[in-house]
Amino acid sequence: MVKERVIQINHGGLGRLLNSIQTQFIGMLRIWSIPIVLMLSIASGFTTYYGLSYFIVPWIALVITIAIQSIIVICSLEIAGIHWKANRVRYLSVLMSLLVAITSSITFSYFKFYEVSQSETIQIDRINQIRKEVNDYLAAILISKSEILKLENNEVDKASNDLSKAYFGTHEQTPPEYKNKVGEGPFWKHYNQRYEAKKEHLEDLYQEFHQLDEHIRTLQASLNRLSSDTENNYQMAINGLQEVQLNFNQLAANAGVSAPPAPIIMTYKQFIQGVTPSFAMWSNFSLFAFACAAMVDFFTFLLSFRLESTAPGPLSDQEQELVFECLRQFSEFRINENDELEIVIEKSNIERARRYSDWSRMFAVGFLLSRGFLRKIDHRSVEFAPNLYPLIAERMSSQLRAIKIKAETSELKPVHYDH
Repeated sequence: MVKERVIQINHGGLGRLLNSIQTQFIGMLRIWSIPIVLMLSIASGFTTYYGLSYFIVPWIALVITIAIQSIIVICSLEIAGIHWKANRVRYLSVLMSLLVAITSSITFSYFKFYEVSQSETIQIDRINQIRKEVNDYLAAILISKSEILKLENNEVDKASNDLSKAYFGTHEQTPPEYKNKVGEGPFWKHYNQRYEAKKEHLEDLYQEFHQLDEHIRTLQASLNRLSSDTENNYQMAINGLQEVQLNFNQLAANAGVSAPPAPIIMTYKQFIQGVTPSFAMWSNFSLFAFACAAMVDFFTFLLSFRLESTAPGPLSDQEQELVFECLRQFSEFRINENDELEIVIEKSNIERARRYSDWSRMFAVGFLLSRGFLRKIDHRSVEFAPNLYPLIAERMSSQLRAIKIKAETSELKPVHYDH
């Protein structure tokens, strides 16, 4: 028997220890939720302010941001304690306020997360855009280069044909005294000089095009290295493009061919400029940026919703005694679908018949509703909030201990017998 008693005591002590640890752990989590909610609100507020400040005056954006984050936290706390059947108008108003605040926060926070997530992609797109514009220009240069070389080769072929006709005396402009005379006469020498000049000009043109190809290779190398050393390579690319444009325009002008228009490349400041928030970002929708913006506000709402189980302030001993005595006057209790203790606060038929005054217990109900210890289900019933159970349990435990002590005292009281 003694051994069994020791085992029961040990089990009871272990159970109390585990229950105490669990209670303290849950309490710490609730306390820790408060700074987490504040930090999430600040983080969401920063991204919301970032987006708003691009559309309105910064100080107005700051005021609106504070209002948005406050509404999210306050409405999350309120909606956790409101039941649809209790007050539909209030429930809908709080829900609509919460949805508007969350939508506004996500919308303007999206711009910041979009910039962070898409900055590298935007930089790559700018590089690809510059490369495409330059490559299109170089392709047009290549076409013009082929035309120039074709014209110059035709000139050389024509000069060679004239030289051959002048040698055999069959050229149309050959003087009569040199007609059909084969040889290198004065007329032939004239056309030979023209042929040599055309030939020399073609060779010089090939040399100039070779230099142009070197400039093009330097330009393309700078474009290929844009993603590494951006500042130096970007300036080299701009200089290389200007060099190619200047050389080819001179070649085209000398050949009498119109040069293709060179692309207008953005400045380096424009090239490295960050994303400017605008509603055009929604056309290039980023699911990752939207998910990040929504995730912060969702966690803020969720933790604020859970914080509703903690009362805004404790009850004094006198208030606890008053509440306990008044709630004991109700007679209809049940466990509802939320697994909470529900009380019917309307008078019963017997109480109405007796004209029972329920002012004191209704005062207790209103007091606990205002303090967050009760939640209104509908016009005739309320339910316990999680933070009310420990107070009632403590009060019931105190009364049970008092009853037990009174019973033990009465048993130990000596009995006097009359003789």
